[in-house]
Amino acid sequence: MKDSKKRFDYRVKRVRNKIDGTTERPRLAIHRGHKHIYAQIIDDAKGVTLASASTLAPELKGKLKVTDTIAAAKAVGELIAQKASEKGVKKVVFDRRGYEYTGKVKVLADAAREKGLEF
Repeated sequence: MKDSKKRFDYRVKRVRNKIDGTTERPRLAIHRGHKHIYAQIIDDAKGVTLASASTLAPELKGKLKVTDTIAAAKAVGELIAQKASEKGVKKVVFDRRGYEYTGKVKVLADAAREKGLEF
């Protein structure tokens, strides 16, 4: 267990060292838990979270029967894009953390792109 955690932490650091959220292009960071998926738009220059969405959000809580599916990830991607457009954010930098760009991560990113976020 420790080795897999160390490898994941290494991948997180490797990805995070290459990207940085600015005021013009904030960072879209995701976290994929066992039961839920979370997304935040973060301005690293100011240290402020501009928008956040998750399967626990009140907008999605009643709509989703199961919160750890690809459909839930798509709903979170659409919600984060909607909240970003309300804040005036059009372009972001995608921070996938240490996760592979497949499955729920890819679906969330594609849903956010379809709703207007550029990255």
